[in-house]
Amino acid sequence: MRILIVEDETKMARAIKRGLENEGYSAEAVATGDDAVFWAKEQAFDAIVLDVMLPGMDGYAVCRTLRDASVWTPVLMLTARGAVEDRIAGLDAGADDYLVKPFAFGELLARLRALLRRGPAERTPEIVVGDIVIDPAAHSVTRSGVSIDLSPREFALLEFLAMRSGEVVRRSEILDHVWDYGYDGMSNVVDVYVGYLRKKIEKPFKSKVIRAVRGVGYILEPRP
Repeated sequence: MRILIVEDETKMARAIKRGLENEGYSAEAVATGDDAVFWAKEQAFDAIVLDVMLPGMDGYAVCRTLRDASVWTPVLMLTARGAVEDRIAGLDAGADDYLVKPFAFGELLARLRALLRRGPAERTPEIVVGDIVIDPAAHSVTRSGVSIDLSPREFALLEFLAMRSGEVVRRSEILDHVWDYGYDGMSNVVDVYVGYLRKKIEKPFKSKVIRAVRGVGYILEPRP
């Protein structure tokens, strides 16, 4: 899952970005409304964490601009102002939820997960691929009713493959959505993590569900 963070307070932006990455999300941070509009239009994000008080174009204007351009990415708006009229203004601008600073990161995460479940269109609470059941809200996975313990990054990888079940997903797409955009770490990181996943969701069940497509990427195939 890719999250766009729009926050001009450097420490706050870094803290949110680090927290999301620790939970297995891919996060990009920008500091101005103009950059937010550009990135949200040019790149695919699953949600936007948007501060109201920004230099130049404020969060309300950003949200209205995106909605006018038919960008329906879920928006969680952040502000230091908690008055009812401010919350109404944010929702009227097209935001999906509103969080007042200061806040606990756990609350931001819970609200973000709720938005991700809904997405731009209504989503089912669980993702089911054959005998694999993924619960995005609880960050839990079972196969044939057996709970599987995954790291945040392993979970993000499986979730992304499951959302594209039956399709070949390119390594570059996986890097963009599961790791940071433009990730420049080890080149075989996708293959390494697919190997980790296979040990947990295939080996104990003696049944393969992830197939490699040579030179392209991977496909998660349903199994009864």
